Order: sequence, then structure tokens, then C-alpha cells
Amino acid sequence: MTDALTLRLRTLRARLGPLLAAAALLAGCASGPPTTTAGGVPIDATHVAKGQDSRVLFLILHYTATDFPTAMKILTQQDVSAHYLLSDETPPRIYRLVDESRRAWHSGASAWQDNARLNSSSIGIEIVNPGYTLGPDGEHVFHPFRPDQIDALIPLIRDIVKRHEIHPDRILGHGEVSPSYKEDPGPLFPWKRLADLGITPPWPDAAQVAARQRVFEAAPPGALWYQQALAEHGYNVQPTGVLDHQTRRVMMNFQMRYRPADYDGLPDAETAALIDVINHPTPTPAMAAALADAAAGLAVPAAVAAPASAPAGQ
Repeated sequence: MTDALTLRLRTLRARLGPLLAAAALLAGCASGPPTTTAGGVPIDATHVAKGQDSRVLFLILHYTATDFPTAMKILTQQDVSAHYLLSDETPPRIYRLVDESRRAWHSGASAWQDNARLNSSSIGIEIVNPGYTLGPDGEHVFHPFRPDQIDALIPLIRDIVKRHEIHPDRILGHGEVSPSYKEDPGPLFPWKRLADLGITPPWPDAAQVAARQRVFEAAPPGALWYQQALAEHGYNVQPTGVLDHQTRRVMMNFQMRYRPADYDGLPDAETAALIDVINHPTPTPAMAAALADAAAGLAVPAAVAAPASAPAGQ
């Protein structure tokens, strides 16, 4: 080793020594409360309030409706973003585009229960998927998600939900919180798999759905009933009493999640039964009486008690 190289190494060690020592000191203090704000203002953080939770209340799932390079360009160079982008590479990779402590611009005009403008209280995940193409009759033909994408997505969801203590019923699709103009992640997203894993709420009990379907076949509810029931579930739908465009869009998104084989947005007895079982896993007294009448072969009352008002959100 030359004298010049030796001198350079000694000089480098001398310069790095204080920095390494400071780093070690900071690492040793990392487990204790901070003594300054991020900007360096002195604080005392030894007292911690009991009344608090994460600012993140929702997890919103999307599909990109485009390919990976285009999605990455849009989500990083335009005025739309997401916290995470799940690619369709082999194997799929998870890209963090926005830190979870910051607001990503992914859900736009959105609402669930009494919560609105969900960008401020949610984490958004975009999954690379073409969405749909138009079929020969103009119908939407949706593209399935790759199994390895879902295998990569599930641990990410579990991690986010655990850290922020997100309620299972607040893991939603973009179409659910923005039904007037969105429908992703679409009818081929495996919501039932997430339910079976305990990530989202339990799937509607099939026997209960079948029994209540017979009640609603005998006594079909009107548009107002559907609007109230969908609002109780969480959708932002106005109680107009008319089967209008907003109601059909909401119903379509509900059907995409819970009855993906048929999502025409039209009311029917099976849809009514699904909504009722989700809202009331244990039948209300009125429904219990109607079920008993149906089982005894008696006429079912023309009206089953309307749902209660939508519960208040946080």
C-alpha cells in the first residue's frame, strides 16, 4: 500500500468517525421517545394519550385499467397516485409510490357510511390489470387477476390492516366508494377468498340467503327499500324511491362483489336477500316472522321492516 493511499484512508476514517458515532448514538436512542420534532424543535414525548388511532381508516383496492409501464408513468408523473402499485411482472413486485404517512390521490370523489373524501383517510393499492374490453355486443368483458398477483397482494393487505387496525368492513373497492363512475376492481376480484381468510367480513351464509330469497320472491321490495338497505351497508345512495341511475350503479357494484355471475344492476330477490343477510346476519323480528310464514306455507307480508338508518362512521 502506498503512502498516499494510506494517508487518504486515514483522512477518510477521521472524517467518518464522528458521523458513525452519531449514527450509533441515534440508533441506541431509537427505541425511546423522540426529543425533537422532525424539524428539530425540542419536545417532551414521554406522555402518550390513550385516545388515538391511525389516521388510516380505509384500504381501497383498484385495477389500473392499463399495462404496467403506462400505469407507472401515470401514477408517478400525473395528478393521480396510489400508495402501492402491484405489477404483473414475473414474479409480481410491489412498488411503494407514496409513503403511508402522506395522502395519495387515488379515490377522488368518494364516500362510505358517514365518511367522505376518502383520500384523506385511506391507503390505495393499484393492481396492474387491463380492467375490461368491449365484447361483440358492447358488453364489458373483464380480465382475470393473475393468481401470483393475488398471492402477493394478500400479505400486503394483512400488513397494512394490522399496522393501522383497519376494520374488515373498511377494505373496499374503488367502485364501492365511487360507484357513480368507477367499478374496479371488478367482478373477477376474489373477494370471497379474502373473506374466507378472515381479512374481510364473513361471506353471506348461503342457507340464510336462500331462505330470505324465497321471502323476497313472494314480496318484492320497492326501490326505497333497496336504497335504504344499500345505504345501511355503507354506500352513498340517495333515498329517492325511484330505481334511478345512481341506484343501479350502486347495485351493480354491490353485485360485482357479492354475486359476480350477474351484475346487471337490477333489483331481484337474490340481491335483496344478499343485502339483508349482510346487514342483519341474525334476522330482524319482521324477517324472522316472514321466514316462519314462508316455511309454513303461509302468505308472506307485503312489506318486511325497512332497514334502520345507516350507522354513523368515525
